[in-house]
Amino acid sequence: MPRRVSPAVLLALPILLGGCFDRPVAKVEDAVRPVQAVRVSPAPASESRSLSGVVRPRHEADIGFRVGGRLIARAVDAGAVVAAGTVLGQLDPADLQLAVRSAEADLAGAQAQAVQARADAARSRTLLAQGWTAISADDAKQAAARLATQKVEAAKAALALARNHLEDAVLRAPDAGVVTAVVADPGTMLAAGQTVLRLASLEALEVEVQVPEAAVAGLAEERAEVRFWAAPNEASAAVLRELSPTADAKLRSYTARYTLPRRPAWLTLGMTATVRLTRGDAADLALLPSDAVTDRGMGPMVWVVEPSGRLEARPVRVAALRQERALVAGLRAGEMVVGLGVQKLDPAAKVRIADIRVLAQ
Repeated sequence: MPRRVSPAVLLALPILLGGCFDRPVAKVEDAVRPVQAVRVSPAPASESRSLSGVVRPRHEADIGFRVGGRLIARAVDAGAVVAAGTVLGQLDPADLQLAVRSAEADLAGAQAQAVQARADAARSRTLLAQGWTAISADDAKQAAARLATQKVEAAKAALALARNHLEDAVLRAPDAGVVTAVVADPGTMLAAGQTVLRLASLEALEVEVQVPEAAVAGLAEERAEVRFWAAPNEASAAVLRELSPTADAKLRSYTARYTLPRRPAWLTLGMTATVRLTRGDAADLALLPSDAVTDRGMGPMVWVVEPSGRLEARPVRVAALRQERALVAGLRAGEMVVGLGVQKLDPAAKVRIADIRVLAQ
């Protein structure tokens, strides 16, 4: 007859069997994560880019009359090269001539009143000395004489101003330059200061280019060389003079202006140019994929894989950022840098290099 097993033994059997097959479970923090890495190599010495630009004047001014009136003549057209003092246009002088005559008449009247007031003041002073008039009456005569003298000075100033306005009816070039635009034609009624034409100086010419957002960083440290389509075999050194602090609302690019220390004699406005920019510190930079650079609130950084498999957060300086490439400083040649998925890593993670990415130069 078979023996019956106690129910208590049956309940304890799974626990006893489970203890026999107990295995260690790997902890999550001890897991080794495979990563794709990039070997740090110096940036190629030929790292450069080109930007198209146009020759612009450094100084360009809107020219207008200092007085208002009807434009009766314009002596130049767009494209005219003028010297300083050249007549550019003329207003109808009729009203201004009348103003001069009126100022001359006012001056003559003020001078006559001044002569009469001074004579009255001299007689009053004589009568005061003889005791025939009061001191208060004499004071009034002396004050009237002084007032008449001041009115003469005011009339002289008004006449000088009227004559200046008559001279201002002729518009002259303030400096030598070229007329780049004409705004008003003869017959136009103009207000004082209204633009008649635009004059650009030929003394200082610059090359204006549009710089994309990704190329703004480190622009001042790059060497610039300019070639013109009119003479593609001639190269001129250029110096960055101005970089717009804000981007164009439509193009989303930044306007940069380059000066030419040695300007070619044949260079003129409107010519098309190509500015080639080359980094001067290319030997100290490393070329990485842009995905390798991240920022966790402490500035740009990359993850460097140590030989033990641990990660080191290395701060770097981004010298230039392209669509798929980044030029950074702060790395040593031969170091391994995580090139993909850097946002999901942390210093406590342990990794192994599963693939080494090769960048096309």
